[in-house]
Amino acid sequence: MQVSVENTSALERRMTIGVPAERIETEVNKRLQQTARRAKVPGFRPGKVPMSVIRQRYEDAARQEALGDLIQATFYEAVVEQKLNPAGAPAVEPKVFEKGKDLEYVATFEVFPEFAVAGFESIAVERLSAEVADADLDNMLEVLRKQNVRYEVAERAAQNEDQLNIDFVGKIDGEAFAGGSAKGTQLVLGSGRMIPGFEEGLVGAKAGEERVLNLTFPENYQNLDLASKAAEFTVTVNSVSEPKLPELTEEFFAQFGIKEAGVDGFRAEVRKNMERELRQAIKTKVKNQVMDGLLAANPIEVPKALLENEVNRLRVQAVQQFGGNIKPEQLPAELFEEQAKRRVVLGLIVAEVVKQNELKPDEDRVRELIQEMASAYQEPEQVVAWYYKNDQQLNEVRSVVLEEQVVDTVLQKATVTDKSVSYEEAVKPAQAPTAD
Repeated sequence: MQVSVENTSALERRMTIGVPAERIETEVNKRLQQTARRAKVPGFRPGKVPMSVIRQRYEDAARQEALGDLIQATFYEAVVEQKLNPAGAPAVEPKVFEKGKDLEYVATFEVFPEFAVAGFESIAVERLSAEVADADLDNMLEVLRKQNVRYEVAERAAQNEDQLNIDFVGKIDGEAFAGGSAKGTQLVLGSGRMIPGFEEGLVGAKAGEERVLNLTFPENYQNLDLASKAAEFTVTVNSVSEPKLPELTEEFFAQFGIKEAGVDGFRAEVRKNMERELRQAIKTKVKNQVMDGLLAANPIEVPKALLENEVNRLRVQAVQQFGGNIKPEQLPAELFEEQAKRRVVLGLIVAEVVKQNELKPDEDRVRELIQEMASAYQEPEQVVAWYYKNDQQLNEVRSVVLEEQVVDTVLQKATVTDKSVSYEEAVKPAQAPTAD
C-alpha cells in the first residue's frame, strides 16, 4: 500500500492512498466464494453453481462492496501508519477505480490540533466563601411561602400583588388586533406580565369596574407589528383576590416531603439544601474562571468537523427544550457557533490537561458526589445504588469529577484570591462567559 500525505492547512490533510490490484481481486474473490455457497440459481443445486455463472451474475456487486470496504480499511491503516488523528470522516475522491488496476484514491480530512496546555500561572481566580445566616434562611422560607401563595376574593379596591380576573379588548386606531383580547384572564398586579402601564392602570379598580387604558407598546416589543404603536385597552375587572401566604404547618411541610419534623426540622432541611446550593454555586464560579483562563492562555484552531457536530448537537437540544414543529437543521448555525466553539475548544484543552497530568477519576470523590446529589432525595441510599447499577449515569458522574480534578490541577499554579461574601452574592449567577 502506497501512502503520501500533504498538509493543505494547519489542520487539513490530503492523503493519497494506493492499493495493489492483487489485494482488490483477493477481496472480490472472497465475496464471490461466499456468494457461491448460498446463491440460488435456476438449474443448479445450492452450492453447485459454477464460478463462471457466479462471476457473471454477481461480480459487479462484489467488486463495489470490496472497494467500499477496502477504502474504509486502508484509510484506517494509513492514518495509523502516518500517526494521524482524524477529527472527522474523510471526503474520498477516487482517482483510479478500474478493474485490473491498482486502486488509488484521495482522502481529505482534518486532524485534531497538537498542543501542550500552558499558562496556568497566568490564570487569576477569585474564590468566594459564604455561610447561610439565619436571615438568609428566613428569606428562603418567605420565598417558599410566596411560591405556594393562594388567593381569596377581597371586597376592596385592587392593590399590587392582588390577583385580578379580567376581560379586555385592545384596539389600535379603533380596530381590534390579533392577540389583543382575552376573557377570564388571571393577572397578578406587579408581575410585569403585561406591557408597561397596563397593570399600574388597574391599581385601585374594584370588581365590576370597567377601565380604559391608553398605552403604547415598547419599541423593543417582541411582535414587531405592534412595537411603538399606541393602543386602547378596555378592561373589565371580574374579581379582585388578595394573596394569602401559607402558615408554617405540618401540611405545608408535607408539600416538600418533610413530615413530622416541626418548624425546627423543616428549617434544618431547608438550611441543608441552601448549603448544598451554596457549595455548588461557589464551585461553579471557580470552574468558570478556570475555564475562561485556560481559553485565554491556550488559543487553538478548531477542526470544522468538530464544530459542525457540536452545532448540530446544540440545535437538537434547542428543539428538545423549546419544542415546536421546527426541525434542528432549520435553526441557523450562526446562532450556536460561538457556544459550540467554546465547548469544543474547552473539550480539547481539558482532555489535554487530563493526558498531560495522567489524571483518572478519583473513585472516592465519585462516591462523595453521588452521595451529595442523593441527599436531596427522600431515599438517598436507593439513589446511590441506582447510580452504581447504571454505567452510563456513573460514567457521567466520573466525567464531572475528572473535570473537577482538572480545575484542582490548575488551581495549584493559578493565582487564587479568597473573598468572603454574603450568601445572596455567592449564589447569584455569574455573567455568562464569552468565547474569545
